[in-house]
Amino acid sequence: MKLLALETATEACSVALHVDGETIEHFEIAPRRHAELLLPWIGELLAQAGVARSQLDAIACGHGPGAFTGVRLAVATLQGLALALDRPALGISTLHALARPAMRMLEAAGDTRTGVLAAIDARMGEVYVAAFAGDAANGWKLQGREAVMPPEQFIAPDSPSRWQGAGTGFAAVEGALMKRCSNALSSMDETALPHAADVAELAVAAFLRGEAVPPEQVQPAYLRDKVALTLAEQGKTQP
Repeated sequence: MKLLALETATEACSVALHVDGETIEHFEIAPRRHAELLLPWIGELLAQAGVARSQLDAIACGHGPGAFTGVRLAVATLQGLALALDRPALGISTLHALARPAMRMLEAAGDTRTGVLAAIDARMGEVYVAAFAGDAANGWKLQGREAVMPPEQFIAPDSPSRWQGAGTGFAAVEGALMKRCSNALSSMDETALPHAADVAELAVAAFLRGEAVPPEQVQPAYLRDKVALTLAEQGKTQP
């Protein structure tokens, strides 16, 4: 199987190409350069692997939540490529992709008693957050729903009782989420960012389950309609 994956929902920009069980990726922390880098990186990865665009079986992207501009860029690029190539598409949760490395570590350790909390700095005093728990029989499942909220309002699910934290949301708002969850966290990486390689892994599994859709059905997962504070909310004088 050949699948192209994009992830631009945070300050990190990444593109991954999965070819028959192997994945290669370009990843860079590149604020405000996503639009500049995305298409050239796609071309470079395809050339590196010797894969033509017409050979792709599907295209996937992290469809948020995250920065509005970055989420729109990934979805629009996916739709343009997939429509032009007449290929199916998959939208993958950016929070799920962010949590995936911690999930793999727990799987390798055989630890079914620890869940993963993924959190992204949503600015404006809020975080995007999701909780995942898993077991050997049923795999990983989202607990409740993905949400955006002030970190001091987050309540971790009662089960499991231990969590690994991943993402910039734990450093946001002076570490409010980290403090909120400190008694339940067994470890944390507040520098973790989502990777297209993890989007690709999740997308391949979803494709094999028959979950690919026409590209126009992949839509951004914003979670929040408001994108900026008013001047009054910023404490500034109206002009």
